[in-house]
Amino acid sequence: MDHLVLTVFAPDKPGLVERIAQCVADHNGNWLESRLSRMAGQFAGILRVAVPPENHSELVDALQGLSAKGIRVMFAQSSAEPTCTSKPITMELVGNDRPGIVRDISRLLAQEGVNVERLTTDVRPAAMSSELLFHADAVLGLPLSLSLDQLQTRLETLADDLMVELVLRTEP
Repeated sequence: MDHLVLTVFAPDKPGLVERIAQCVADHNGNWLESRLSRMAGQFAGILRVAVPPENHSELVDALQGLSAKGIRVMFAQSSAEPTCTSKPITMELVGNDRPGIVRDISRLLAQEGVNVERLTTDVRPAAMSSELLFHADAVLGLPLSLSLDQLQTRLETLADDLMVELVLRTEP
């Protein structure tokens, strides 16, 4: 089986996922995993599909043909997963919103060799005030050479500067 990683974009409306799934199924593809989301009236997603080699080009052509329906698709060949060099952890962060907060956190994570595997962020008003709070939930790949305590210490230094609440946990 060949594996493709697809990124899809379209103005949000009902039936988009079904149209993409039908296209994959029509070419004997198998939808393996995905992350799909709606934001500001737009639909975006990334998905990985397996397709028999003999159906590969036809599937790519058919997915590109979805542009006539307003669905843009970008492709990347998927390779085998690398050997495990990290362990998954979760991070929950809440802090006062300000420009640059994602840059500062991601810079520190990159300096420590931590991979951001999934990140969800939003900004919402605090419960007791109108102050805007930044919320982030992430799954991170912690290098085997770095302990959770070491990362916690580094992030807490940053957390003091950003006035944030931070919780790190190992994944079960």
